[in-house]
Amino acid sequence: MLFDIQKTGLDPECVHWFPSIDSTMHEAVRLANAGAPTGTIVGADEQTHGLGRQGHSWHSEKDAGLYVSFVLRIPVAGTDLPVVTLALGLAAADAIIKTAGVACDLKWPNDVLINGRKCCGILTQLHGTAIVAGIGINVNHSKFPEQVGQPATSLLLASGREQSREELLGHLAAAVDGFTGILVQDGKAAILRLFEHASSYVRGRRVVVEDSMTGTTAGLDSNGFLVLRKDEGGETLVLAGGVRALED
Repeated sequence: MLFDIQKTGLDPECVHWFPSIDSTMHEAVRLANAGAPTGTIVGADEQTHGLGRQGHSWHSEKDAGLYVSFVLRIPVAGTDLPVVTLALGLAAADAIIKTAGVACDLKWPNDVLINGRKCCGILTQLHGTAIVAGIGINVNHSKFPEQVGQPATSLLLASGREQSREELLGHLAAAVDGFTGILVQDGKAAILRLFEHASSYVRGRRVVVEDSMTGTTAGLDSNGFLVLRKDEGGETLVLAGGVRALED
């Protein structure tokens, strides 16, 4: 079904939509470098080379998901990019529950889960004075290819009915504005509190990091990095890398 920008409730001039594109991130970076204002959105019905964290690809089935990138010009330091990612996770979870009525869990640093399965991923990059944030949400996928690296789900599978990508984008744009506004107005600590409240992974969760280091999560530090109480003793900061829950 063709995407109808008018149904999002957004200003059509701020949304650049493509039937197919290599990556919405690439186009958003180009627009950001050309001076695009904050709130500019690049979206596509299909990505042929969708980007994920650490060089991974994002499965972008045609007409099934919401594949968008935002240009954000907000007064935060470049070192605050990890907290911006957390704010965008909160925004995605907020938009999903408002659209589909499905509650989400947030897995540090950039995954949104439903019933333990990934439904959304976030990628943030700094380009000059702009933050370019890619958000991919599995909306009406009925199945996933075997090569997808971790258990995945979609709003369709979780809710039992098809969902409107237009309604979801409208809610997402409002939530991105709202949670980045909290970051700017109330500071990093406010986002860290909200993320910890929304995530079962941040504190007291047995995890393995990069399939090698195991321990129990012990909160977030002031910069948004994960504190891990290692099984062999002592604490360490997890600055990046995959975090996976360990079964009890």
